[in-house]
Amino acid sequence: MSMKIVTILGARPQFIKASVVSSAFSHAGINEIIIHTGQHFDSLMSDIFFQDLDLPQPHYHLNIHSLNHGAMTGRMMEKIEEILLKDPPNWICVYGDTNSTLAGTLVAAKLHIPLAHIEAGLRSFNREMPEEVNRVVTDHLSKLLFAPTPLAVQCLQKEGISQGVHLVGDVMKDAILNYQAKAKQTSNLLAKHKLSPNEFYLATIHRPSNTDDSHRLSSILESFTKLDFPVVFPIHPRTQAQIGKMDLSHYLETDSIVVIPPVSYLDMLMLESASRSVITDSGGIQKEAYILGRPCFTLRNETEWKETVELGWNLLVQPETLSESIANFSQPSEWPTLYGNGDAATKITEIIMAN
Repeated sequence: MSMKIVTILGARPQFIKASVVSSAFSHAGINEIIIHTGQHFDSLMSDIFFQDLDLPQPHYHLNIHSLNHGAMTGRMMEKIEEILLKDPPNWICVYGDTNSTLAGTLVAAKLHIPLAHIEAGLRSFNREMPEEVNRVVTDHLSKLLFAPTPLAVQCLQKEGISQGVHLVGDVMKDAILNYQAKAKQTSNLLAKHKLSPNEFYLATIHRPSNTDDSHRLSSILESFTKLDFPVVFPIHPRTQAQIGKMDLSHYLETDSIVVIPPVSYLDMLMLESASRSVITDSGGIQKEAYILGRPCFTLRNETEWKETVELGWNLLVQPETLSESIANFSQPSEWPTLYGNGDAATKITEIIMAN
């Protein structure tokens, strides 16, 4: 009888990571059941990934979104538990640090089903971020913890977690290596928006710490207008709603900011690769920028990807200092390999099968 794994997904970065791991599971003969919680409900934020990345269609779509953290996590738990009680798997697999991750983690713990956490050991050391709470709880309840970096392994050790920890590299590295060529062949976004390589910045903003305060959000948008090249801004639905609600839409009508809808992963790879640098508050995009050799300016006070900051490729900035930081930036001469060799999904599959 083949091994059965239930994978719980809900947000855009998780679909990207799962595309390479699901492929490795399939090649190994593992029977994978995918539960899509619906946490990212916009088709451009989720459905398109199943098409672009050859990810199998989910077996279950829970359609749970647009709720407060507690209500969202609780409803996800209820639905996930119903599915798992009918047909328990050998393993539950979760990714990263979302409400979907936490819901899957808690159900696995209650039902005594072993849990594998992909992207374990990341810490921002800011417990005000819901993601930080989610990742700490998930790590402490997991049987297998797949760490992307040596620093992640150290963070786990400091919390007394050493059993079941495996340094495997980062599945995002696998995904970039896997899809870069396809992105070049299929994406026409640069031509469509008349964008020349190295003549625009790419920005993504979605965290509540940046979008829920009108002064903060207006400062960020104003900082974009002060840069020496236009800012291409694939706008997150939530960010767009906040800009409208706070009466800040005038910033989006300037030539300095090129607003486009959320883009597919393949288009995003092309935008990142062709940009002068990346401006973001996303954890995953900081890491992608590094892998693609692009400088990154992170509009946050802390980051989970400290190694990118220590190497000088990623600067933590405030809106008021963004233009100055970009103008004075000096690209580091060294660009060491981080995040493994692109074989994380294979290692993860082999370790799960051995357990």
